[in-house]
This record gives sequence, structure tokens and C-alpha cells, in this order.
Amino acid sequence: MPSNSAARADASGDGEVMAAISGQRLVIADISRDDAWLSVPLAGSVAVDDHR
Repeated sequence: MPSNSAARADASGDGEVMAAISGQRLVIADISRDDAWLSVPLAGSVAVDDHR
């Protein structure tokens, strides 16, 4: 699916964001909105603790 560069950037909404591993990909999605997700290869993901 193509990304929507005009997507809302306001973080004050009541979205429900979840992350999951599917195959060899990390998927992050706002499940309260249609087509609001991103996916990256696991090899390209980083641990949150590494960036604190």
C-alpha cells in the first residue's frame, strides 16, 4: 500500500498504536484508523533502550 504523506501528524488523538513481528518484519499500526501503519525489516529495527 502506498504511504499517505498528508497523514495527520497531530499526536493528541486517541489512537491505539500496536507493534508486532510478522515474519521477518516489524509492523507498527494505529489500529483506530484505516491504512495507518508502517513496516520495516527486522534487520533495520533497533531496541528502544539503545536510543534513550
